Amino acid sequence: MKLLGLKVAIIVSGAGAVLAVPVVLVLGNTPAKSMVSTITGRAAAGSNVDAAEWAHGLALANPTPTPAASQPAATAAPRSPSIAATHAAPPLPPPPPASPAVPAFSHVFVIVMENHEYGSVIGSSAAPYINSLASSYGLATNYYGVSHPSLPNYLALTAGSTFGIASDCTTCYVNATNIADQVEASGRSWKAYMEDMPSPCFSGASAGNYAMKHDPFMYYNDIRNNAARCAAHVVPFSQFSGDMSSGQVPNFVWITPNMCNDMHDCAVATGDGWLRSVVPTITGSAAFRNGGVLFITFDEGSSNAGCCGDSWGGHVATLVISPRAIPGFRSGVAENHYGLLRTVEDALRLGHLNASGWSSNVPMREYFH
Repeated sequence: MKLLGLKVAIIVSGAGAVLAVPVVLVLGNTPAKSMVSTITGRAAAGSNVDAAEWAHGLALANPTPTPAASQPAATAAPRSPSIAATHAAPPLPPPPPASPAVPAFSHVFVIVMENHEYGSVIGSSAAPYINSLASSYGLATNYYGVSHPSLPNYLALTAGSTFGIASDCTTCYVNATNIADQVEASGRSWKAYMEDMPSPCFSGASAGNYAMKHDPFMYYNDIRNNAARCAAHVVPFSQFSGDMSSGQVPNFVWITPNMCNDMHDCAVATGDGWLRSVVPTITGSAAFRNGGVLFITFDEGSSNAGCCGDSWGGHVATLVISPRAIPGFRSGVAENHYGLLRTVEDALRLGHLNASGWSSNVPMREYFH
C-alpha cells in the first residue's frame, strides 16, 4: 500500500506538472522554478523523490528551445513620420537650364572664301582686317569644312548634304530642297550675289573669274530650271551695293567673291582687302544693326582635318559678326558647315535640312548674348 501511495503521489505530481505547462507558456518559467524548489525541499527533508520526477522538474525549469519554422524575411515596417523626417534624402538638384537658342535674326548674310587653313589666316600678318574682325566679334577656332573639293562644301552649306558629289562637276544637278526654298516658303526674301557672273542666272561653267562650282544655287533644279525665279535671285555682285543703299536688303544674302578675291587664285592679302571693302557696307546697314548677323567662312582647307563624324574638309576659320555677338569671343566647340546651315535655319526659325538636323552638327549659339 505504501508503494501504491507513492505511485499515486507521483502521478498526481506529474499531473500537477502537466497542468503547470500552460502556466509556463503564459507566465514564463517562474512556476517551473518554484516546482524545482519544492522537489528539492522534499528531497532534503527525506521525502521520496524518484529520478523521473527530478528530471521532469528540471526540464520545466530549463526548457530546450524548439527550432522555429523557417519564415520569409520580414518586410521592414514603414518608418514613422518623425524618423523619416530626420533621415529624409536630400532634395534632387534642379535640372540644368535648357541650352539657349540661336537668337532670331531678321537678316542673315553669308560670305564664303576659299581654300585656306585656319593657321594661314588667323594670326597672319597678311590678313589684318580678318583678324580685327575676329578680335571684335566671334571666332570659331575648331571649325571644319565637310569635304573636298569645293562644290560638295557649297552644297552642304545650302542643303545639308553633298548628295554623293565628290568633284567640281558642272552638270551634276540636284533635285533637293535648299535654304532658298525654305526662306521663300517662310515668306521671306533671298538673293545670291555672284562676283563676275556675266548676267543673272548665267548657266555656263565659268566666265572670267566667275566659276559655277562656287555658285550652289545653279545646281538646284527648282532654281536653275525656273528662269524667272533664277534671274530674280541669282545675280551678279554688281547689284549688291544698289540693293544695300536702297534699303532693299533680302532677308537671306549669299555672297561669293570671284576666284581671285575669295583667295582661291590670289593671295590671302587680296581676299583680306576685298573683305575690308565689302563688310563695312553690311555692318553699316540698318538691316545689320537692327537684327542682322554675318557669317564669313572658308569652303575648305588644304588638309583632311575634320570633326563631328561627317566632316573632313580641313580646319578653317569662321567669323560670327553681329551686334548680338559677344565681343572677342572664341569658341572651341567642334563645328562645321552643316552646323552653320543649322544656325542660319534657326536664326530664321526654319526647319533643318538633311545633316543640318543631326545632333552631331550643333548650332553656333554660343557666340551670342
